[in-house]
Amino acid sequence: MSSGQTSHSLAFRVMRLCRPSFHVDNPLRLDPADLLAGEDIFDDPLAASDLPRLLHNHTLKSNDSDLTYRTRFLLNDPSDAMGLSGLLVLPQSFGAIYLGETFCSYISINNSSNFEVRDVVIKAEIQTEKQRILLLDTSKSPVESIRAGGRYDFIVEHDVKELGAHTLVCSALYNDGDGERKYLPQFFKFVVANPLSVKTKVRIVKDNTFLEACIENHTKTNLYMDQVEFEPSQHWTATVLKAGEGLSDNDSPTREIFKLPILIRSGGGIQNYLYQLKLSSQGSAQMKVDGSNVLGKLQITWRTNLGEPGRLQTQQILGSPITRKEIELQVMEVPSVTILERPFLVRLNLTNQTDRTMGPFEVWLSQSDSREEQVVMVNGLRAMALPQVEAFCSTDFRLNLIATKLGVQKITGITVFDIREKRTYEPLPDLEIFVDSV
Repeated sequence: MSSGQTSHSLAFRVMRLCRPSFHVDNPLRLDPADLLAGEDIFDDPLAASDLPRLLHNHTLKSNDSDLTYRTRFLLNDPSDAMGLSGLLVLPQSFGAIYLGETFCSYISINNSSNFEVRDVVIKAEIQTEKQRILLLDTSKSPVESIRAGGRYDFIVEHDVKELGAHTLVCSALYNDGDGERKYLPQFFKFVVANPLSVKTKVRIVKDNTFLEACIENHTKTNLYMDQVEFEPSQHWTATVLKAGEGLSDNDSPTREIFKLPILIRSGGGIQNYLYQLKLSSQGSAQMKVDGSNVLGKLQITWRTNLGEPGRLQTQQILGSPITRKEIELQVMEVPSVTILERPFLVRLNLTNQTDRTMGPFEVWLSQSDSREEQVVMVNGLRAMALPQVEAFCSTDFRLNLIATKLGVQKITGITVFDIREKRTYEPLPDLEIFVDSV
């Protein structure tokens, strides 16, 4: 950790600042009742009635002034079985550091020599595989001196946003006791792990989109989820769905403010969340133009057993792929009943989803590849002419058709042809109609 083989007067000492842990002692404890009587004492009502008096007399004999600690193995209170001594333990090492936490470190630079060092320039930085982040730099205001046996302390913080190997680099440039300018670098390495994994599924049911998020805890401590919130992208709205929602009459603003955090147990505990997403009509049209299927992202905040905070944000969650179409042909109105061999009108809408003017167009019924007879055909000219359609605009038109067979029939092959670009677009899906004789 030194520069070459040069001996140094200074040395860095680093301690991670985080919440302390409970000191747990697991001795073998005994219930005083087991020392005086067996389990069968409760079979005799008279003996069982004398048990509280015997225990009371026994506990009177033992007090805090008894320096022999004869009662240190007695289970005087049920909480003694937990092994919690009431002491807290400071971190002895860097320990596990997770993505989304704030790495905070107490750094002390000690002068172990018998001479004073002067003009000390201290730097502290975090190195990752992608970047170097400066945490402290005293170049503009060096530490004037550190006396023999003295020290200079400081605290650095860094929000952990990358996985993998990290190195805390502490360096000092100083004048030694003999006036020699020396450079001391020291390196403290640690690895950042992923505290949790988020798996998502997107399902579409009619006009509703449902997002299921499964959060799994990969740490060795319990996580208390303060917030798991879905931030929808533009034109989307999100509602979290909970089991039994609407069945309780105890909902109140106070309950919402003081709601208990959700516990995800250590070592693989999971918690599922369900969101209902709705897209506005304006957003639906814009998505078809842009071809974007971004739904939004999850904001997750949590705390550990002793309140250590953490925060993560997922990448953008994508919905079902959207096929961008230059034009869209939609059926607006079809007669509920069609009379055999009588003309009827089908109202259609042609939308230009590009930023340029398109057309003019022709619309016709294309012939099926199969040898089946075409039951529904155009009544009149084979092709219907349509004018140009401006960018992001649409036009309504009616197609005059006639049916030649009774029963449930299909209108097949409604096709749009761009006269200027000599391009034929994909036919409209088949439409079913009912043809009656009257």
